[in-house]
Amino acid sequence: MTLYINTASQEETIIAILKNDVRVAFKKFKFARKQAEKLLPAIDKLLKTNDLKLVDVKKIKVAAYGGSFTSLRIGVVTANALGYALKIPVVSEENPNESKKFSKYSLVTPIYNSEPNIGKSKKNGF
Repeated sequence: MTLYINTASQEETIIAILKNDVRVAFKKFKFARKQAEKLLPAIDKLLKTNDLKLVDVKKIKVAAYGGSFTSLRIGVVTANALGYALKIPVVSEENPNESKKFSKYSLVTPIYNSEPNIGKSKKNGF
């Protein structure tokens, strides 16, 4: 079973469960700047709803290109952390054959299409 994570959009998050590359469960959320807080609980709920556990996941596929810098980073970091903890491969949705090897693990490096825009400038230099 494969866990799919797509946080490339700042406006919505998509998670899914795939079996043999066929989607068997799917959830789309509008988290608007709360992806870091909501992603793991949403994954847990999707798995439980389908009578699955995290240990049933054998691979993670993650969107690793485009979108918001922070949103994309959240999905990729979450996928890599889960992959590392579960000792399973993490692959990029865009190019599943280009995972980076870290020790004996495969991890994904995000490809940002713009520089980060962290925060808004404040008036009067504050």
